[in-house]
Amino acid sequence: MDIEAQLTELRNELRIHNHNYYVLDRPTISDYEFDMKLKALQDLEAANPQFYDATSPTLRVGGGVTKNFDTVVHDHRMYSLDNSYSKEDLEDWEKRIQRGLGDVDVTFTCELKYDGASISLTYENGELIRAVTRGDGTQGDDVTTNVKTINSVPLRLKGDYPEKFDIRGEIVLPFEGFAKMNEERIANGEEPYMNPRNTASGSLKLQDSAITAQRPLDCLLYGIVGRNTGITSQWQMLEKAREWGFKVPSVAKHCKTVGEIMDFVAYWDVHRHELPYETDGVVIKVNDLQQQEELGFTSKSPRWAMAYKFKAEQATTVLREISYQVGRTGAITPVANLEPVLLAGTTVKRASLHNADQIAKFDIREGDTVFVEKGGEIIPKIVQVDFTRRPEGSKPTAYITHCPECDSELERTEGDAKHYCVNYYGCPPQITGRMQHYISRKAMDIEGMGSETVTLLFKEGLVTNYADFYELTKEQLMPLERMAEKSAANLVAGVAASVQIPFERVLFALGIRFVGETVAKKLARAYKNIDALSEATEEALVAVDEIGERIAKSVLEFFGNATNRAIIDRLKRHGVQFSISEEQLQHQTDKLKGRTIVVSGVFETIGRNELKKLIEDNGGKVGSSISSNTAYLVAGDKMGPSKRTKAEKLGVPIISEQEFLQMVN
Repeated sequence: MDIEAQLTELRNELRIHNHNYYVLDRPTISDYEFDMKLKALQDLEAANPQFYDATSPTLRVGGGVTKNFDTVVHDHRMYSLDNSYSKEDLEDWEKRIQRGLGDVDVTFTCELKYDGASISLTYENGELIRAVTRGDGTQGDDVTTNVKTINSVPLRLKGDYPEKFDIRGEIVLPFEGFAKMNEERIANGEEPYMNPRNTASGSLKLQDSAITAQRPLDCLLYGIVGRNTGITSQWQMLEKAREWGFKVPSVAKHCKTVGEIMDFVAYWDVHRHELPYETDGVVIKVNDLQQQEELGFTSKSPRWAMAYKFKAEQATTVLREISYQVGRTGAITPVANLEPVLLAGTTVKRASLHNADQIAKFDIREGDTVFVEKGGEIIPKIVQVDFTRRPEGSKPTAYITHCPECDSELERTEGDAKHYCVNYYGCPPQITGRMQHYISRKAMDIEGMGSETVTLLFKEGLVTNYADFYELTKEQLMPLERMAEKSAANLVAGVAASVQIPFERVLFALGIRFVGETVAKKLARAYKNIDALSEATEEALVAVDEIGERIAKSVLEFFGNATNRAIIDRLKRHGVQFSISEEQLQHQTDKLKGRTIVVSGVFETIGRNELKKLIEDNGGKVGSSISSNTAYLVAGDKMGPSKRTKAEKLGVPIISEQEFLQMVN
């Protein structure tokens, strides 16, 4: 047998043994035999580098060093899930689904919600080509080198897999492996890790993949996205993923009713502690993928999925002091400073008190013994006071009347839960908060600059607003603490590169109150450039889809301020994008202006998302359900019968994919 054939045979054999051990948990040879075969393969590969294989089992041992993790845009956005905490929440969700789909049978797939680091794996022609962290859902970090060291992640697939697809899952650290890691750290005189989830997440960002390879990480997969996958249901997706070589948890159930879902939840709320991994709830998904397509997404979450969270862990501790934070909009947030307490694997020292009404509602006072839990297992919050342990002489909390940072008198408008510091241009946390928002990932994404750097630049008097970033020099930055020549040059280069950021993200970056990502996109599409937007009237703004009176007044107030206009003029001079690019404008028209169009079914020429984008690019609005205001129903294959019936009843024109494309072209 020639060398190449030997290598192929040995690699295939090791792949089978690896799958049997790490995915199926059914080893067929001893660890020693596996190690000897792996050593033989390493020696053969070292002697014959011309036969390099990017999916070789020897890559599991790591050794690659990554200095900087590249940012990669997800081909398919990674959405977060809406949470529910009761049967009533699920019943309300089911009603919304039935309203969206009409009179059709809907079933659900229930899976456990594993608590790890979210990951998206991309496969082409059966080979792993990229592994990207969730990041902000739109883009994440390329951690392929580290993920290749995880034995349960197949580097090469088997079976009838699609040509290209992404598969999503969680990188987890089993309890047993986590305990062994901490035993070793304690024996070496090091601080133990606090919890498996954070340790798993941190392992993905280690620069040396050989260290990642030493950690007993596992990868549990649950969702495939891509075109032409041949999969029609979530249940089939789980089965197919197992066939192709992925580690897919066997704990899942196909349910027809909310009652069956709650039975699954009740069982695992008790038995989850028997599992080898951390889990904090159940994920319920509409099983039929076509129905998922019909339901679509909100700006943050899929409408066809819901996370049912197990009851959060609670702990009792003493509230030492209430302090107050000032946000970038001037909103005041009271914070409970607590006696440190261990809760769900982390030490909690602070908890949000939200606002004055919340403090009054629970009658929370300094010195109280309080019950603390993690809201959604993430953000600590006080849920109750133990009045039996309240100290004698305790006095009700008097909410502050002046800003803790600049001493300006606070204001609270009717109907608003928050108090605000109105010293917009003179209050330090508001100034730095706006600049920190400007550089953030979803806004200008300035490489080489973080929140701490912004605070330092402000304290040193180098910046007072975000236009100042564009006038910073390397010579100004180098004397600063922890700012060497290279990092100073990177920061200046990162600022210069940000002038390529498109208008809709620049508009979001300006930090106009109530103008989030989605609103910024709508305003950018409606007005095309900053000058037109700055001259818009309240009446014209409210006429834009989903722009209400509150947003309109905030936009008018922002552009009515001379300081803001001066900052924008400076940004213009530095080349920041304040209009939609010529390329984007070429694809945008007003052909569908004022028309709401509903899309339903499966399409042949373009994907569903591309079709919706075409509607918006041509001035139309994508509707989620049929009403008398619907201009057209674009009908694809397998369209839900209820939508057709309702469209016919209301006299809504039903057009084909080709008719729609002719309309916009």
